[in-house]
Amino acid sequence: MIRLKNEKQIDGIRKSCKLLSAMFREITPLVKPGVSTLDLDHWALRWIKAAGGKPAFLGYGDRDNPFPGALCISINEEVIHGIPSKRRIAEGDLVSLDSGINLNGFISDQAVTVEAGRVSAAAHALNAATRECLSAGLRAAKAGERLLRISRAVEERARQDGYGIVTRYCGHGVGFEVHEDPQVPNVPKGPNPRLNNGLVIAVEPMITAGKGDVRLLDDGWTVVTSDGRLAAHWEHTLAVCGGAVEVLTEEIAL
Repeated sequence: MIRLKNEKQIDGIRKSCKLLSAMFREITPLVKPGVSTLDLDHWALRWIKAAGGKPAFLGYGDRDNPFPGALCISINEEVIHGIPSKRRIAEGDLVSLDSGINLNGFISDQAVTVEAGRVSAAAHALNAATRECLSAGLRAAKAGERLLRISRAVEERARQDGYGIVTRYCGHGVGFEVHEDPQVPNVPKGPNPRLNNGLVIAVEPMITAGKGDVRLLDDGWTVVTSDGRLAAHWEHTLAVCGGAVEVLTEEIAL
């Protein structure tokens, strides 16, 4: 069931989103070769708590296997939900950061992919194209139109360069919970509700250098490409309010 938000609730989500983007602006310069992903996660946890929020991802999921970090940190062939660890980032890695903040009960969601040091031309091209897929999806989001316009725009941009599209995972509603209805796929398949006032969704292309097939690792969280090829992930939260679409999270300069 889609849970529409009123103006006051959207304002609460907006504030959470602005706070999350502020965190991303400060943490992305710290993503460098030699830094451990656990150090980044500890930094994010301290930052969020000091700012008056709670890490929305920490403890999320199955009670028997809750997510253990404030950040999902996925490197190279890891698509999403990478668990922070003592692993150190290497020169040329593609490092995807995904996080959310619970601010007074209102939840935000955003993801970026950072290029650590000097990456290969192929890695840079994939990352740039994935970011363009997100931009294309956001441009296609129009109040009163159908949700799958977003999906079609993402798919068309990805196919231009022959990239794979992850279809097993997708964007989603957000705001009261980390994941809500509706699903926001990256190909135009499935339910196609209208983008009506009060809808808050996360749009998140997950694009790969290979076929787009993925598998789940034994940790129960980390999703990797089945062929071991590189992946990139970008995400924004948007809301439909006052008859228009507003992107609530902010661009991160990398």
